[in-house]
Amino acid sequence: MSSNGDVSNGPSSKKNGRVWMDGCFDMVHFGHANALRQGKQMGNHLVVGVHSDAEIQKHKGPPVFNEQERYKMVRAIKWVDEVIEDAPYVTTLDELDQNNIDFCVHGDDITVSADGRDTYYMVKEAGRYKECKRTAGVSTTDLVGRMLLATKQHFVENPPEKDQTKDMAADASTKSPYTGTSQFLPTSQKIIQFSEGKEPKPTDKIVYVAGAFDLFHVGHVDFLEEASKHGDFLIVGLHTDLELSIIRNTEVNRYKGRNFPIMNLHERLLSVLSNKYVSEVVIGAPYSVTSDLMDHFKVDVVCHGKTNVLPDINGKDPYAYPKEKGCFVEIDSGNELTTQMIVDRIIKNRLEYEERNKKKEAKELILIKQTTDQLD
Repeated sequence: MSSNGDVSNGPSSKKNGRVWMDGCFDMVHFGHANALRQGKQMGNHLVVGVHSDAEIQKHKGPPVFNEQERYKMVRAIKWVDEVIEDAPYVTTLDELDQNNIDFCVHGDDITVSADGRDTYYMVKEAGRYKECKRTAGVSTTDLVGRMLLATKQHFVENPPEKDQTKDMAADASTKSPYTGTSQFLPTSQKIIQFSEGKEPKPTDKIVYVAGAFDLFHVGHVDFLEEASKHGDFLIVGLHTDLELSIIRNTEVNRYKGRNFPIMNLHERLLSVLSNKYVSEVVIGAPYSVTSDLMDHFKVDVVCHGKTNVLPDINGKDPYAYPKEKGCFVEIDSGNELTTQMIVDRIIKNRLEYEERNKKKEAKELILIKQTTDQLD
């Protein structure tokens, strides 16, 4: 086991060689990123196989994001060195050998194929398998449930609608530990693990952007990539969410409406920190870009995308100051995807996703029972 307690078991923990991790990486979130971070710690070079739309449809059901979106999302995670497109759903020794892989890493949850088999049985039998700790409190299934519920109360502990969320995210009649919902508990250690901890050099040109970055998606990635081209050190300001609105005004809910954000501030923080274009994050950034903020962080350029900018609560343009200073840049990322569009995709295909999650959990439970019976 590693000193930080991430690695749970497997072959020698000595850091060397080429590491393989694979998955659907649908609606890439900080749980995916944390698994990849742990995988990278076990070797020198992390190769990530991403399944195609056809493979996911065959074994699991329809993905939310298409394969090109998912390939780009994974490539943008800072611990990933290489991406293999159209990786097989069942991990084979041939795939590992073709890519000169030493061993495969996966989380300590169960992934099953269309026929109900453990997708890692081949590499496990060959002794080329290690495990990392799954990040509790987040999953694609959970996020789908939140979007279907679409309520601000998904951040409140034990909300009245919690049972409804479980019903939507998974079949309520079954209780797989890997499919369903749970509460994410952020720690300072987790933030440190995700943070680069780098300071800008005196000669660096510092770029600042701000937003909610909810359900961190490929549209955000394209925007951050373009923004990073305007300088050497990219700072992202994250606006506050519902939890902080208890003690002070909230920015995200005030401007996005009662159903947003889907993810809370700490979840959005880890998602943004995992992006390779981001150098630093301001947690709970003010909606308006002020002279104090720009002076404090020595900001040279402030960027915003093509999306509509609503006025601050005082009726003023939140980018008035950088515009007056002549350091505001509107950038076009070429990607019009928004968080609302993702929610719309989920709602449009609601019945398909509910059925997908129901079948997924049922297969997990069968495999868990089979494994338990073998141990007995």
